Amino acid sequence: MLEVDLAGVKLRNPIVIASGILGISRGLFLRLDREGAGAVTTKSVTLRPRSGNPLPNIVELEFGLVNSMGIPNPGIELMCEEIRSAVPHMSVPIIGSIAPTSAEEAKTMASLLVESGASAVEVNTSCPNVQDIGINLINKSVELVRSIDREVDVPILVKVTPHVQDVPSFVRTLSEAGADGFTAVNTLKAMVIDVDLLRPVLGGVVGGLSGPAVRPVAVRFIYEIRKTLPGAAIIGTGGVENWRDAAEMIMAGADAVGIGTALRRGLKVINEVTDGLRSFLIERGLTLDDIRGVVP
Repeated sequence: MLEVDLAGVKLRNPIVIASGILGISRGLFLRLDREGAGAVTTKSVTLRPRSGNPLPNIVELEFGLVNSMGIPNPGIELMCEEIRSAVPHMSVPIIGSIAPTSAEEAKTMASLLVESGASAVEVNTSCPNVQDIGINLINKSVELVRSIDREVDVPILVKVTPHVQDVPSFVRTLSEAGADGFTAVNTLKAMVIDVDLLRPVLGGVVGGLSGPAVRPVAVRFIYEIRKTLPGAAIIGTGGVENWRDAAEMIMAGADAVGIGTALRRGLKVINEVTDGLRSFLIERGLTLDDIRGVVP
């Protein structure tokens, strides 16, 4: 009832663990599989190990989180080792997320991920708290996608920033370059100031807002992608806390739904969302296909 075809990648349910949360090791990949996820996205990885931004790097607000992690990661070689050792024991696909600084890096990292067993590649072109990666590479997104498209035969997903103004033009251009789909959306560029200390709270000064405050933006973005590209694969992310939030994104047009910030409540949230979706569909006599993109 909850199975999903994401650009040819089969998911047992639409819940995808979003990049940047728990996808960092073989043990966590396997645990997320056991806990019921439909797919697991790795933490965005760079060509070489990266330590990230200075502490503090997370602040919790009443409507979400602002983080300035700065993409700390072990580098592509170690991440590929973790994927390679996990895949034979996994019942769900791993999506490898990369944060390249050039087309050459993108091509190299994507190829290594696929060789290691990743079922899809997510290109993170929209991290808002890193100067040489992410949001400053939006204009290079087409170049990155084209370089990967010539090297791999798995789906290419572009993780897009909510700061894009002309969504139809942007996603259409990326689709023509070879993108099979989109992860929508990344965090909103944000900042928090300690008014008592008269200085920014985050060590990296600027961060990315995630959680419930972002969800309406993500829903609108998903809706615009689906209307522009009816056949594109879409993972909707941003503030999904429960099954109703997930259903909303699917109704806007998402094939699958990423959860990240909600995992601060524990991994039980995965089954809470899937059980809620299943009950909703059974009670209404509907399928996921019936509600996907139902909003005119």
